[in-house]
Amino acid sequence: MKMIVLVTGATSGFGLAMVNHFGSNGHHVIAIGRRVERLNDMKNKLGSKLLLLKLDVRDGSEVQKVLRSLSHPFSEIDLIINNAGLALGMGPANKAQLSDWDTMVDTNIKGVLNCTSAVLPGMVERNRGHIINLGSVAGEFPYPGGNVYGATKAFVHQFSLNLRADLLGTALRVTCIEPGMCGGTGFSEVRFKGDVKAAEAIYAGVDPLTAQDIAETVYWVATRPGHVNINVVSMMPVQQAFSPFAIHRNK
Repeated sequence: MKMIVLVTGATSGFGLAMVNHFGSNGHHVIAIGRRVERLNDMKNKLGSKLLLLKLDVRDGSEVQKVLRSLSHPFSEIDLIINNAGLALGMGPANKAQLSDWDTMVDTNIKGVLNCTSAVLPGMVERNRGHIINLGSVAGEFPYPGGNVYGATKAFVHQFSLNLRADLLGTALRVTCIEPGMCGGTGFSEVRFKGDVKAAEAIYAGVDPLTAQDIAETVYWVATRPGHVNINVVSMMPVQQAFSPFAIHRNK
């Protein structure tokens, strides 16, 4: 069955890989981002199956207006992938900038809420649909400097599970995808505010996950039989695992 797929944060990283993967498999894709010119090559490749929308997911009223006024064949969304998100900074909470915290909350939490709220009523009315939210292992396993970023992803995890509880009795599905270390997406460059050396150091000597790994996992989840719901997918590169508890010892 071919789907109408909405991808947020579609202009780079995970989102761009997912647009390509779903589009290349014959699905119609609505690609949302703030830099849609990055998708011009994809538009040439996918043609009328791709709809580009320059939209900031943090703007709730505009998201509602645009997504609820889509025309055929993009109006009946089968799958929304809430992918837009970011991390800013990796210092301790007492040295963090409040503006960075606000941006992460507005994007990682409110962006998910804004887009979900816009498409969910139609999915329930049609009794057909799938919501896939991009969380992170940081939402379950804390690390120094992860403060608000990890907290926003913990929200995404719990919101996904609560949606499942609310939607019991419908045919709708909800999944939270929670990747670990993933390279080549621009995520760390954004986190370190353009400091390429600091970003590259994170992945030194590591074979991390790739955007294609995430896109293929999302595609697998989205194409399971209708009676199957994958609640949560937690995934890491083989070279990443879990640290012992940190102990600060008095001298």
